[in-house]
Amino acid sequence: MFSALKVRNYRIYATGALISNVGTWMGRVAQDWVVLTELTDHSASALGIVTGLQFLPVVLLTPVAGALSDAFSKRKVMMVSQSLMAVFALTMAVWVMSGHMQLWHMYLLALLSGCAAAIDAPARQAFVSEMVPPDRLTNAVGLNSASFHFGRLMGPGTAGLLIALVGTGPTLVVNSLTFVAVIVALAVMDPTRLEPRPDRTGKGRPKVREGIAYVRRRPDIILILVVAFMHGTFGMNFQITNALMATEIFGKGVEEYGITGSIMAIGSLGGALMAARRERPRWRLLLGSLAAFSFVTLFLALAPTFTIYTILLVPTGLTALTVMVSANAMVQLSVDPAVRGRVMALYMAVFFGGTPIGSPVIGWVGEVFGARWTVLIGTIACGLTAVAAIIYLMKHDNLRLRLRASWLRPVYLQRGRALTEPLPEKVN
Repeated sequence: MFSALKVRNYRIYATGALISNVGTWMGRVAQDWVVLTELTDHSASALGIVTGLQFLPVVLLTPVAGALSDAFSKRKVMMVSQSLMAVFALTMAVWVMSGHMQLWHMYLLALLSGCAAAIDAPARQAFVSEMVPPDRLTNAVGLNSASFHFGRLMGPGTAGLLIALVGTGPTLVVNSLTFVAVIVALAVMDPTRLEPRPDRTGKGRPKVREGIAYVRRRPDIILILVVAFMHGTFGMNFQITNALMATEIFGKGVEEYGITGSIMAIGSLGGALMAARRERPRWRLLLGSLAAFSFVTLFLALAPTFTIYTILLVPTGLTALTVMVSANAMVQLSVDPAVRGRVMALYMAVFFGGTPIGSPVIGWVGEVFGARWTVLIGTIACGLTAVAAIIYLMKHDNLRLRLRASWLRPVYLQRGRALTEPLPEKVN
């Protein structure tokens, strides 16, 4: 489960990332609370716009950032992007503490932070393959997700307590300081032990269109991108849905809102550690977890009490994280290392790029139809996506599905013979 930590460079990086992830989630909770309580009167639309502006640059800049990560040192690209995010986080803290923060200031900082994150994302995703050998890549991806969701477990609850004790401004200061942990980790690791993958797809600098052309020739990756888009756009908006459900449906405050993120992170952390044990995720795992996510969120949206809602957040986090790690690892393990940065940039653009669409829509739905429908949208969208993807695979590869009653496990049939192995990784 922790084999990637035997690699010194990855161990150093993971330590810094863990500290930063806790701070990032503290910053998100504090930012949302400023928007909801200090800048607006619990406006779901304003919160949706802030969230959307954070992810809008992913659509516009990430493909170009992917080419940069293939052309230059991913380590140095990350040092620059992390430094910029630290500056923007500190600026937000100063404006809040000085009393000069306005809603348009928050919009601007969300957009600028999103630009820095768009540059950071593809380099960070592809950098994992330079720190660890291929046989430990899935493990490292799973541990990265575990680190992220450990931050999600600790950050929101800690932020809720800090906001109640000292206010949102000091909480945002702590977030800005945690970026230093990643910068220091990148600075002290041994660059001679990294294994950079030079571009081999053409002459000169890597080009964005080469990554797009590569993906167009891979329908299996396109299908993963479709799943990631629907899941990220409509299913992974708990930054909004938890806030609305906690405050509007159950009448809770900042402490309880922070707890929802921490409780959900318990399931996410468990899903990440389970994913780290797998050498290679399969289609069955990806689509099965997406269907399970839809099933669980249906009950989440209909939860009658806050206690039941928080309990259901555990399996919600587990299934959601399984989808994310499976899709990420399936892409990384199946692409040519020479274009990995650009392909991962497209993956990040698709997964997070739908947020500028989904977040304002979900915020609007919450105001018009109620908070419960902000969860039900993800249930419907992800459920239909799982069904459509299964039908596509069955039709494209002439696959039929039956249930083996003795073991209660699916068996895939192709051209009249049983397949004991999982679904094929690549659709030709």
